Amino acid sequence: MKSIHAPEVKPAPPQTWTNCKVHNGQFFISGMTAHDLAGGVEGDGSMYDQSRRTFQKIRHLVEACGATMDDIIQLNVFVTRIEERQEVWRARKEFFTGDFPCCTLVEVTGLATPALKVEINATGFIGGRA
Repeated sequence: MKSIHAPEVKPAPPQTWTNCKVHNGQFFISGMTAHDLAGGVEGDGSMYDQSRRTFQKIRHLVEACGATMDDIIQLNVFVTRIEERQEVWRARKEFFTGDFPCCTLVEVTGLATPALKVEINATGFIGGRA
């Protein structure tokens, strides 16, 4: 098992969690949000902007694994306002082509900080679309 890091994605605090791990060609990305490298929330705060920034961070980690976004098989999306879910889908269309990954979207009462509106986990196989 190997931890993967990307310079564009702030590492998790020591002894808490790992953002991305690879094992036997499978990658696991967890807890991606619109937090910036300084720990604040990037952008205008909208569901669309936070989703787009979160997918961009996922892309950085996926590419650091040697994979592409089309190698993602499963997404788990947590949102604080289910009625804004179309904004997540709008952002998602900017990062995937063809056959989109399986996806679960769940409304939650809150995330790690009050300003966050979306958090995404991704799982896939390196070279899965080949």
